[in-house]
Amino acid sequence: MSDLSLTLQPIGRIHTPYQEKFSVPRQPNLVQDGTGMVELIFPYNVPETVRGLEQFSHLWLIFQFDKIPQGKWQPTVRPPRLGGNQRVGVFASRSTHRPNPLGLSKVELRKIECGHGKVLLHLGSVDLVNGTPIFDIKPYIAYADSEPNAMSGFAQEKPTALLQVRFSPIAQTAVQKIEKFQPHFQRFIIEVLQQDPRPAYQQGQISDRIYGVNLWNYNVRFWIRENGVVEVVEIENVAKKPVNLQAYIT
Repeated sequence: MSDLSLTLQPIGRIHTPYQEKFSVPRQPNLVQDGTGMVELIFPYNVPETVRGLEQFSHLWLIFQFDKIPQGKWQPTVRPPRLGGNQRVGVFASRSTHRPNPLGLSKVELRKIECGHGKVLLHLGSVDLVNGTPIFDIKPYIAYADSEPNAMSGFAQEKPTALLQVRFSPIAQTAVQKIEKFQPHFQRFIIEVLQQDPRPAYQQGQISDRIYGVNLWNYNVRFWIRENGVVEVVEIENVAKKPVNLQAYIT
């Protein structure tokens, strides 16, 4: 029997506002301001590798789930769309825990930038953690890749927003300052949190626990109140010293 193993080397890495997997939307296009940029690395960072790519509006990215412990997969998984309570086969899901830690994501290509030894692909909404290794890029071909009448099992429809998002006076003041140089930051936070980034088994539950998601250079801290309301209690620059958030719980 021949050796069918394959060694892969990244061709680039992606830059995104998501500093941890907890904050990443479960699919692209759920958070319009969560854009990304692929930076090709040597020896692929030459204009010739992307010649003609500007003719395509969308791309497929093949990437590594590098934040997931390898080797810890199971034949069945609990998809979040099924509430985390029903099991399906790992190959009937897009679970991050897989025999081979590879992912596939369709993204919008907005601009290609070449110069000064860099090749940068500016993308639309993405669902990858910052720094994720990219193994391959393929153009999206509409006539072959699009299937308008396809059956999508338990994920036939786009998920609806689960939660309402509100901001404490302290958080609102912070947002206003940040938006002077980070446009639409409040909208970005709302679209991330309204999907409820917590594990599926916690969704729908009230909690007095303070959660935090790292978006860009900021730690956004929130808790879940009654009636499906998320309250953002503070937005802190990660370079600053944390504060005691118990003071915000009333």
